[in-house]
Amino acid sequence: MKKHFNLVMLLSLLITYSCSEDILRNDGVSNESNPTEFFTNAQLEQGAITNPDIPAAFVNGIYAQMVQTGTGGTTSHDDFGQKGYDIFGDMLSGDMALSVSTYGWYRADITEFQAPLDFTRGRNRMVWRYYYRIIRSCNNVIKSLGGNDFVPSLDENKFAMGQAKAMRAHSYFYLTQYFQKEYVANEMILPLYTEAISTNVAKSSAEDIYNLMEKDLNDAISLLNGFNRNAKNQVNQDVAKMILGYVLGAKGGRDAEVASLTRDVINSGNYTMLSQTQLVSTAAGVNGFIDVNSPSWMWGFDITGTNGLGLVSWWGQVDAWSYSYAWAGDYKVIDKSLYDMIPANDGRKGQFFNNPASGRYLQPLFKFRASNAIGSAPRPITSDYVYMRVEEAYLLNAEANAKAGNDGLARTSLKALVSRRVPDASYIDGLSGQALKDEIYKQTRIELWGEGKSYLAMKRNKATTVRGTNHLSFVGVPIPYNDERMQFEIPLDEIQNNPFVSEQNQ
Repeated sequence: MKKHFNLVMLLSLLITYSCSEDILRNDGVSNESNPTEFFTNAQLEQGAITNPDIPAAFVNGIYAQMVQTGTGGTTSHDDFGQKGYDIFGDMLSGDMALSVSTYGWYRADITEFQAPLDFTRGRNRMVWRYYYRIIRSCNNVIKSLGGNDFVPSLDENKFAMGQAKAMRAHSYFYLTQYFQKEYVANEMILPLYTEAISTNVAKSSAEDIYNLMEKDLNDAISLLNGFNRNAKNQVNQDVAKMILGYVLGAKGGRDAEVASLTRDVINSGNYTMLSQTQLVSTAAGVNGFIDVNSPSWMWGFDITGTNGLGLVSWWGQVDAWSYSYAWAGDYKVIDKSLYDMIPANDGRKGQFFNNPASGRYLQPLFKFRASNAIGSAPRPITSDYVYMRVEEAYLLNAEANAKAGNDGLARTSLKALVSRRVPDASYIDGLSGQALKDEIYKQTRIELWGEGKSYLAMKRNKATTVRGTNHLSFVGVPIPYNDERMQFEIPLDEIQNNPFVSEQNQ
């Protein structure tokens, strides 16, 4: 009877398994119940001929999980997909401060480091479950299109395969960042799943996981050649190159390749950095941080009412103009020390509310703005999510070139961005060596504040965070990037349910 499944039914099954709420790890469906075993690669190719929407539908199911609430396995108001974990990283790095805590979200587990220090805390499980859930969905898609080593002949299938491989690498990348202090090749860090299987596996080495990410992303770059996406939530070749740049940058020792990848993106001409007038919002929607059609956005999600987002969303946690915790009493603000580093004539200083007498001091009221009255943005949320901007390519290119000793090229990329933010960026011409690297890191923190990139930059640059005076805890305490408090722990559920990981952790 299974042999009569058609591809539409297969799609339904893939989505069902991908969205299952009660599976923690990479558990897929067994061979006994998985209908994909009855489809040959040729049949799958023929299915795309008769219905070219099928491969895209496979991948769109992956992207949908990036914005869904509850994908970390909870009903908590900080469980809403990729942007939720961007907040975790921004707060762990110290660049995003919790200055007022009325409702308690993020305070104990993240800002006071209880989750990174206690594997029984639920935030460890949320991070783990979300990314392994995406990986499981990617593995299902890859298998349905022929498997890891299969190269589809149809463009629709090539593009779907490329996106699935890029997303699998993206998820493993965040797992490596959140669960390993720094790259150590032979350290056993994470279970590595490349197939949709229902059995547990032991932890693999960092080297093996990075090798998979690199292969997946190089495959994706090749497979996505010629892909003209119809929405920015889809990974295209440029985004895949940037993800690979981040992977190699985190691994270290591959600076020339990172510089080359980011230079390709810059030279593509597909994106334009935000202008001075787009940096600061003068009214709702009048800026470059709310609409996926913003010319600098490389990757983002067009949020509509059908997504059903409201209080439980990134906007519901960070934007005071929304009906949100940031309006009602959990204020997320820029670290005071970082704010003080921004020159008075830098356009980005105006993104933050500069009134020390107000409880909203240093909220990003003029960077992210969903309405024209505090707390009044309508629900459901329709403001968009940004995952990646072209400014990141300039900053990562500058960082990689500086680390490779190519100071001239680093200055060129850095100056291209900073000259759009301050009236005179000529001071960059006199920077070299460590001073140049420090300036690039500082500019990365300022430019991308609140966008989920501070934590990644902290780890790449092996920095030490020192919280400013507007934090509620650990003010002035130096915390290095590889401190126990900077990484999550393999969660209790995984240790209890995976005997291989349990044995390795002893």
